[in-house]
Amino acid sequence: MKSLSHLFLIFFYSILFFFGNLACESLSSLEKEISSIPVEIEIDRFDLKFFNTETSDLGKLKSTYPYLFPKQFSDSVWLRRKNDSLEMMIQEEVNAIFPTLDSFEVQLKPLFQHIKFYFPNTGKKKIIGLTNRVDYQNKIIYTDSLLLISLDTYLGRENSIYEGIPTYILKDMDVSYFASHVADEFANTVISRHANRTFLDEMIYYGKKMYLKDILLSNYSDAIKMCYTPEEIVWANENERYIWQYFIENELIYNTEYSIIQRFIEAAPFSKFYLEIDRESPGKIGQWLGWQIVRSYVKNHPNKLPQEIIAKPALELFQASNYKPRR
Repeated sequence: MKSLSHLFLIFFYSILFFFGNLACESLSSLEKEISSIPVEIEIDRFDLKFFNTETSDLGKLKSTYPYLFPKQFSDSVWLRRKNDSLEMMIQEEVNAIFPTLDSFEVQLKPLFQHIKFYFPNTGKKKIIGLTNRVDYQNKIIYTDSLLLISLDTYLGRENSIYEGIPTYILKDMDVSYFASHVADEFANTVISRHANRTFLDEMIYYGKKMYLKDILLSNYSDAIKMCYTPEEIVWANENERYIWQYFIENELIYNTEYSIIQRFIEAAPFSKFYLEIDRESPGKIGQWLGWQIVRSYVKNHPNKLPQEIIAKPALELFQASNYKPRR
């Protein structure tokens, strides 16, 4: 005869299984609703139009895309660029890697559906693919009406064209990180920075951006969202308690020195604790920890809307987050 404790365990796990299934079904229902939102994705291949345009037709191209031809530059500048050997090599590589832009479009559709669901007033974008001399600091330009994609910054981290670019920058120069970059630029348009700019303010600001990726890129891994490698995510998870302890013990949370932002917020080969662990750590670890704080707030306030969460002042959000490092 089964003991009462055994029967209780069976009952307890049955309840967990039941409510777990309900949560999964609810999430699945939400994703089905989002996936039904009508969104048209078409990337205009300006890169091909530019390099295939005859000299006599340059004026016509300029009139079609005036926002891509600053008036301070004469036609001779564009013609030199069109015939530049480096530019032609880059375009040939783009053509070889991306004969079509399906790998971009397949990521944009669900992302734009999620944006439209959570932020219905977001306007439609004209999407344009171009090359930009591998300007990895401007992979994506996101405006009220335009989404510009620098195709030559997504050729894959092993591409020979990228020789000489630091490894920590190379790691997300791959099309698999594309949607994460677009989501990041969208987040810039809806999240305001705090005026005080303490270390906590910066952590929470980036934590809010990462929270938006949680809801806009629900099927993506944390590594893709954070633009980390899988190994870097593992390191962050395993060292969360030590990272938080270091920030507290060194009284960094309310520090306003820019050097702290450089050490723990900005992109870098590694975060600078000035300890032996530095070389093992990924850069931007302050952004990652801010993400965990915002996640803790969301977990403890499940009925808050995204607009409420991203508008919450950093200090108030932190105090209400009940954040505790997991390990």
